[in-house]
Amino acid sequence: MDLFSRKGFAGTTTKEIALAAGVSEAIIFRHFATKRDLYTAIIEHNIHSAEAREVLAGIDACMKRRDDEGLFRLIAREMIEEHRRDARFERLMLHASLEGHELATIYRREFGLPIFATLRAYLDRRQRSGALRHIDSGAMIVAIAGMAHYYAINAENANPGGIKLKDDQIVEAFTRIMMDGIRGPKREKKSK
Repeated sequence: MDLFSRKGFAGTTTKEIALAAGVSEAIIFRHFATKRDLYTAIIEHNIHSAEAREVLAGIDACMKRRDDEGLFRLIAREMIEEHRRDARFERLMLHASLEGHELATIYRREFGLPIFATLRAYLDRRQRSGALRHIDSGAMIVAIAGMAHYYAINAENANPGGIKLKDDQIVEAFTRIMMDGIRGPKREKKSK
């Protein structure tokens, strides 16, 4: 993953992979018939990781409780924390997207889009109940993910705009921005 994340699929050779792993190319090909199979294994590992299952369980729990604020907080926190834990997978996926590699599409189709569809259906239900404003639910998801993603990528390189907040504080700020923008209108209390 380290080589693919630094050099992309096209720029990484099986010879380099074997050298980095301390094995021969023949050993690599014994376990992975092609470089694509190795790349696919990395993506599959990420999709089925314990961390991914934990995040999906957290999303499900928030939706069952109808905890919109908790859901947005979880999305923002997880995007930032995942980047802090290991940014290599994200870089690998960026390379795949820039190279137009089919594996980026496979990852989105098998992992990203099902989560997006689940979140969107939930937010649509919350809008119909009056809990959230009628703003495109896909735009809501992209907004919270986009804020957290931008911050995570830039916080390691250069602090964007000189923000002096800790990750937990930035997650709370992003959650407030979202909730203040999408919460349904407050119902006026009738006077007696």
